[in-house]
Amino acid sequence: MMDNATLLQTYGPREAMAYDVVVVGAGPAGLATAIRLKLLNAEASVVVLEKGSEPGAHILSGAVMDPRAIDELFPDWKERGAPLNQEVTGDDLLVLDAKRARRTPRWLVPACFHNEGNYVISLGAVTRWLAGQAEALGVEIFAGFAAAEVLYDEEGRVRGVATGNLGIGKDGQPHEGFQLGMELRAKYTVFAEGARGHLGKQVIARFALDRGRDPQSFAIGIKELWEVPPDKARPGLVVHTAGWPMDEHTYGGGFLYHLEGSRVTLGFVTGLDYQNPWISPFEETQRWKTHPVIRAHIEGGKRIGYGARAITAGGILSLPKTVFPGGALVGCDAGYLNASRIKGSHAAIKSGMLCAEALAAALAAGRAHDELAAYPEAFERSWLHDELERSRNFKQWFKHGNTIGMAMTGVEQWLLPKLGLRRPPWTIHRKQADHERLHAASQCEPIAYPKPDGVLTFDRLSSVFISSTNHEENQPAHLTLKDATVPVGVNLARYAGPESRYCPAGVYEFVNNDDGGDRLVINAQNCVHCKTCDIKDPTQNIVWVAPEGGGGPNYAGM
Repeated sequence: MMDNATLLQTYGPREAMAYDVVVVGAGPAGLATAIRLKLLNAEASVVVLEKGSEPGAHILSGAVMDPRAIDELFPDWKERGAPLNQEVTGDDLLVLDAKRARRTPRWLVPACFHNEGNYVISLGAVTRWLAGQAEALGVEIFAGFAAAEVLYDEEGRVRGVATGNLGIGKDGQPHEGFQLGMELRAKYTVFAEGARGHLGKQVIARFALDRGRDPQSFAIGIKELWEVPPDKARPGLVVHTAGWPMDEHTYGGGFLYHLEGSRVTLGFVTGLDYQNPWISPFEETQRWKTHPVIRAHIEGGKRIGYGARAITAGGILSLPKTVFPGGALVGCDAGYLNASRIKGSHAAIKSGMLCAEALAAALAAGRAHDELAAYPEAFERSWLHDELERSRNFKQWFKHGNTIGMAMTGVEQWLLPKLGLRRPPWTIHRKQADHERLHAASQCEPIAYPKPDGVLTFDRLSSVFISSTNHEENQPAHLTLKDATVPVGVNLARYAGPESRYCPAGVYEFVNNDDGGDRLVINAQNCVHCKTCDIKDPTQNIVWVAPEGGGGPNYAGM
């Protein structure tokens, strides 16, 4: 296999383009960064790289959107045709057991679960709209180009990124379609890749941006889109559930939102700090749909979409330093999502705007490749900082169990505001990363999940099919192993092969060799880019890297 240095020596040098700002990721955070910068400085040269086939192709979220940030970005978003079409018309917060549901009285619902004034949306559609606004302002968007490498100058400062090489076969050798990646050099580079961004992860490690912070915590959200009979449609209804099918020590909950027309978006979020290696977040999602109160919303309907994505859920206590020499982290690449509200798009947009304002000032002063200190300083003065501070203990309480977690959420989000306290006077920390929480399989009870019926519940492969996931088959697997002996020697032996269960796309499969032993098969073509394996692998042996640009899911309406 030829490594990148050899390829550059043989076929180089790479072509290069120079910009004022390069943004990696055309999600809400990246596009808001580009838009706000161009609104402040129309002459700034800005390019956005997007690994999906188009902006929005890889975007997955519930989603209920707080319009506060988009109001600031485009006060006239309604006139511009932003696809925020369905205002929330009702809220249900349910606590489930296996057969029943207890509805929380409205007067007892914590402030974080109130959704009046918010919108039920397709975040993919909003992202496509934002991309159109960005291009109209002169932002260049290169879709289908995956940023594969961070570029540094001789002083160790970030000076841009390089896109991945094209035309490398599975054997690691270039074939007739080979083309070197391109360097995009910039005065500042902004990483907006979403949760567990593979370049953002490298930058955090290189500059020790998480020093002194709590370990980041993640969850996996598995989502489906349904068409339901007209008599079941309740446009604008928002339903959140806690309790079943999660046990006392596993963080998780469900969401079900009625979009405009006869479409329902629903899904289940499982905290990736779970301890039982027998848990399958995908199977828990299917099981959750069988609850009578959930079934009632979708029975008689048809599933038309599926996807999965990791969620950065640690909150402000896990937020790394967001600037470094030559660039910044925005959105979920940093971790601005407010897990207590189950919302991140407003935070992503606001963080991008704050970063853009610091970028505009730096460019106006003729600066380059330094730290944008004005960005984190502005965040600390912002409403977003205040919002996240109020919820700083949310995820941390759940490490003590769901009963304590829900009780303390009520105290911090319901009782304290009534006592005139805007934020809790105490702080709860966590010390373990998600992958460190997994117990040995022998210490836990295996879980027997019911077989799918193909009507209400489904298997993984049929689910991946409707995500329109595709990768060029003749390319190196983008799911890499540091040590090929670890999956069988450690993960299978000690944890019963959890990668075969935590992956929502059937990528990882243990099979028997002819000699009676076991081996791990990686079906990389199934990958929906959720990043769960990169997060939850107990030995941190799996490393997700970018495949050729344009590969992965192509979500529609999600």
